[in-house]
Amino acid sequence: MGENCGWGKEHSTDEKENNHEGERIALFVDGPNILRKELGIHLEDIVEALSKLGNIRVAKVILNQYAPQSLIEAVSNQGFEPVIVAGEIGVKMAVEAMREVYNPNIDMIALATRNTEFVPIILKAKEKGKETAIIGVEHGLSSALKHAADYVIILKPRGEKIEERHHEDSEERREGGRGA
Repeated sequence: MGENCGWGKEHSTDEKENNHEGERIALFVDGPNILRKELGIHLEDIVEALSKLGNIRVAKVILNQYAPQSLIEAVSNQGFEPVIVAGEIGVKMAVEAMREVYNPNIDMIALATRNTEFVPIILKAKEKGKETAIIGVEHGLSSALKHAADYVIILKPRGEKIEERHHEDSEERREGGRGA
């Protein structure tokens, strides 16, 4: 996966222990930013990656009004709720995610995006005791998102290995420094 930056250990999802079986996940997908043909990422890839961390209980894909009907149908057929927004999707995604931050039946907030504007959601979720995950692609993924989330899952186009990083022992790293 590129750089580690001293923040967390990198794991392939194949190596990741499945010790989060009971985590109840709310997943929000930034459709225009992640579901792009040139990125080669599919909703199944996101679901598969998150299955290592727990069970998806809320699954929404936020799309703008220009989303083709075929994409909306595909989202629905995958078991996701398509949420169509006129204009920019950021505010709607933030509102939907914040609703789940305050839901006691959700343990983890997962955002599939590359956009820095969603860092405050991650920070508020952590403040409220939720675990957080970012699912993205290396190209254009905000380093602020990478550093803020508990889990960072980098998806590759189909056929390539999926990688995951978990920020653990951050107190030890802060005391030990980031060098070397």
